[in-house]
Amino acid sequence: MISQVITKIQDELSSILDENQKKCLSEVLQKYLTPLEEGEKKDTTEKNDMLPVFIAAKRVEGCSEKSLRYYESTIRNMLESIGKPECQITTEDLRSYLDTYQRRGTVSKVTLDNVRRILSSFFAWLEDEDYIVKSPVRRIHKVKTGKTVKETYTDESLELMRDHCENTRDLAMIDLLASTGIRVGELVKLNRNDVDFDNRECIVFGKGNKERKVYFDARTKIHLQRYLAERTDQNDALFVSLLKPFDRLQISGVEIRLRKIGRELNFQKVHPHKFRRTLTTMAIDKGMPIEQVQQLLGHQSIDTTLQYAMVNQNNVKESHRKFIG
Repeated sequence: MISQVITKIQDELSSILDENQKKCLSEVLQKYLTPLEEGEKKDTTEKNDMLPVFIAAKRVEGCSEKSLRYYESTIRNMLESIGKPECQITTEDLRSYLDTYQRRGTVSKVTLDNVRRILSSFFAWLEDEDYIVKSPVRRIHKVKTGKTVKETYTDESLELMRDHCENTRDLAMIDLLASTGIRVGELVKLNRNDVDFDNRECIVFGKGNKERKVYFDARTKIHLQRYLAERTDQNDALFVSLLKPFDRLQISGVEIRLRKIGRELNFQKVHPHKFRRTLTTMAIDKGMPIEQVQQLLGHQSIDTTLQYAMVNQNNVKESHRKFIG
């Protein structure tokens, strides 16, 4: 590239320079322009693969390995599809990528916006670290998603599930999910010594290994103590499999068990996360301050807590009568 530029300059000045002057001009241009070209190549090489550095930064911030794998695969797919170094990717490149991503399969608006959000996080980090001047995702707005009213468990359905449990483990598990609203991933990580029966509370480790206290009711305490008293294994896990070697219960084991109970009762969509949504809705309907609900669930943003809550229309009607009617 530099040689071509020097040749063009010499041609432009050929009518006023002799051969010795052309040679001197060429040497001077080579001296000062070549280091600039090498510097640009070095900068481009350094900026070509910043994904591992970004992932390392997110790991230091406390992101879980599951989240890091999702971040890495999402960004890597984008880079391979566009085929450009990060510093050369434009807003148009990303819009085209997102459009193709959406049209090539049955991708929901929520999933598409998750991809946009991850790409935004990556390029915002590149901007903050001065690898690029401005994030190309800035002009790509949030994907509009339709809001769906997600179901919660009724009091009757919770009681029917409890009555349908064939063993004390499942009963204690349903009680703990219903009374604490913990995530299923937090449930399976619990150990026996994490539970304080005197104060009816336990310590869980949420997303990003953030520690918090959650609280359970008297019924849960009784059923948990009964379940632990019946166990003969020495596993530290709070919940274990029903058969030898009594390994720690995994997320898939909880989900399979709840689906089985749901099928037998002819319930729709029985899964662990629905207990969490049910508790949130119940707490807000009964007047619990939203900031305390946020703390209870371990949400970083209060907006996330509000998304979980399905406001009871009867309560809305009563509030209207009280404050407006």
